[in-house]
Amino acid sequence: MSKKLFFGSNLKMYKNIKDTVSYLQDLESLTKDISRDEIELFIIPSYTTLDSASKAIDQKNIRLGAQNMCWEEQGQFTGEISPLMLQEAGIGLVMIGHSERRHVFGETDIEENKKVLCALEHGFKTLLCIGETAEEKEFGISAEVLRTQLKVGFHGVSAEDAKNIWVAYEPVWSIGVNGTPASADYAEEMHKVIKATLCEIFGDAADEIPALYGGSVNPGNACDLIVQPSIDGLFTGRAAWQADKFNTLIRDAIRAHDAK
Repeated sequence: MSKKLFFGSNLKMYKNIKDTVSYLQDLESLTKDISRDEIELFIIPSYTTLDSASKAIDQKNIRLGAQNMCWEEQGQFTGEISPLMLQEAGIGLVMIGHSERRHVFGETDIEENKKVLCALEHGFKTLLCIGETAEEKEFGISAEVLRTQLKVGFHGVSAEDAKNIWVAYEPVWSIGVNGTPASADYAEEMHKVIKATLCEIFGDAADEIPALYGGSVNPGNACDLIVQPSIDGLFTGRAAWQADKFNTLIRDAIRAHDAK
C-alpha cells in the first residue's frame, strides 16, 4: 500500500445543503496546504446535497461519495438511487454496507456484493464497510464475521478491480452516540485479519487496497490508531463534523504517523 493516508467522514442524515456546502468549503480551505500525494480526503454527505456539493469544491481536494447505491441502472426500485444518477451528480465514490444499512435496514452480504459489482462496473471507487456486532465479539467470532463479509462482499471481483476498492472496518459496537472505541491493539488485530483475507481474495493486488478504521475515532485516539502498521486511514464520525476540528485531527494524525 502506498504511504498515502486516508481521512474521511460519512455525514449520515445530518447537515442540509447550505450546511454541507459551508462545511466542505471550510474543510477545503483549511486543508488545501496538505499535499494530496500525502492524504486522500473524502466526505460522504446526504443524497440531496451531492449536486450542490460537487459544484462547491474541487474534488481533487475533497472526494465526494454517496452513502448507498442500487445494484441496477434503472427499473422498478422506488426510493433507490442508481449509479447513473450518482455519475450525473459528479460523484465517483460510493459507500456500501455501512452498519446502519446492514442492521437498521436489513441489507445482507449478498446484496452488498451485488452493489459492489455494480459500483465497480460503473467505475466508482467502492468503499465496503464491514464490522462485527457486540454479540459476535462476545462469542469470539469477530474474525470469522469480517472474513465472511469480505469474501461475500467481493465475490466475483477481479484482481484488476482491486485498485478501485477501499475497505472500512467499523465495529458495530463502536459506532454512534453510545459507541465505545476499539482499542488500538484490537483494531490492529482485526486489520491484520482484513489484510490477510484481502490477500487470499486478490493476491498481490490486495496491497493496493487501503483499510480504514472507523468507530468513535476522536482526537484522543486518532494518533494511536493511525500509527498501527495495518491501519491506512481513519473514517471519522462526529469528531469530523466541524471542519476546524477535523483539520486538527488530520494534522495531528499525520504528525504522529510521520514520527513513528
